[in-house]
Amino acid sequence: MIRLAHLDEADAVAAIVDAAYRPYIARIGKPPGPMTDDYAARIAEHCVWVSEEAGALTGVLVLFDTPDGCLLDNIAVPPDRHGKGHGRALLRFAEAEAKHRGHREIRLYTHVLMTENIALYTRIGYVETARVSEKGFDRIYMAKPLA
Repeated sequence: MIRLAHLDEADAVAAIVDAAYRPYIARIGKPPGPMTDDYAARIAEHCVWVSEEAGALTGVLVLFDTPDGCLLDNIAVPPDRHGKGHGRALLRFAEAEAKHRGHREIRLYTHVLMTENIALYTRIGYVETARVSEKGFDRIYMAKPLA
């Protein structure tokens, strides 16, 4: 089940993000941007979705409408849930939600050193649109047309 996060879940959401992104600290030399986000504020803005199974949160999705379109700002699955389809379900949900909101494509970004993420996004139809250095991170922006 995927639903909007509740405000009282902000700490649990932050914990999932922390667990998912912590392994990247050594690779990029600092905590990735999602680890420093204010999830209570994002939840209050109705931008955070969670996947849930048997009462336990299994993933997090942060999705924004921007002047440039729909932005998948963050997707995180705890390491003990990797390989069980939670991330793919969240990605499919994000694409369906973007289409429901009237967008013709969905965009995302990831750090250039998160090569496994880049490979995954490429395999499922995202294409690189830009490389930028912003907020102290070297990022690759990608987009996928929505059918």
